[in-house]
Amino acid sequence: MTVAPTTRISLLLKLRDENDQVAWERFVTLYAPVVYGFARRKGLRDADAADMAQDVLLSVVQQMRKWTYSSERGSFRGWLFTIARNRLKNWRSSTARRMDATGGDDHHDALQAETDPVSDVEEWDAQYAQQTLHLAVEIVRQQVSEQTWRAFEMTALAGTSGAAAAESLGISVGAVYLARGRVMARLKEQVQQIGDE
Repeated sequence: MTVAPTTRISLLLKLRDENDQVAWERFVTLYAPVVYGFARRKGLRDADAADMAQDVLLSVVQQMRKWTYSSERGSFRGWLFTIARNRLKNWRSSTARRMDATGGDDHHDALQAETDPVSDVEEWDAQYAQQTLHLAVEIVRQQVSEQTWRAFEMTALAGTSGAAAAESLGISVGAVYLARGRVMARLKEQVQQIGDE
């Protein structure tokens, strides 16, 4: 099971101000792909999944005006998951009614399929963790030199040996591992900043 970081309370408090563009951009960058991915995995077509993601995020915008933090009510991500799951159920119900009225479709059975709530939550958390890492990678990639990134990419992602990476980059093996360690530390820091583990 993937342990996903929690959403920063500071970001959530900033979202109460609908004019805080930086906070809303961060929120949308982090959560729109999570909602969209959830909808796609549940069988929605691309356009329908995008519409559902937009609908879920719009619901958050409307509800954040009066939102107050309370740890007793559970996590923000759990609340957002509940909204997404309910929107999916509503979409399936309305689609099923339209299909019944027009004689059905090959997708009818898929739309009516029940899902396992535990596996849905695990998928949701895994998608959130993946999106958090993706965002952290984008941020760190812009913060380090090309050579530092290549050393990290070659050794940590491609499995190239330190010696082969050093030869390819024209630096010492020690410099390769130093660059890799630097990038790993920054990635960990960014994931914590994004998700406040």
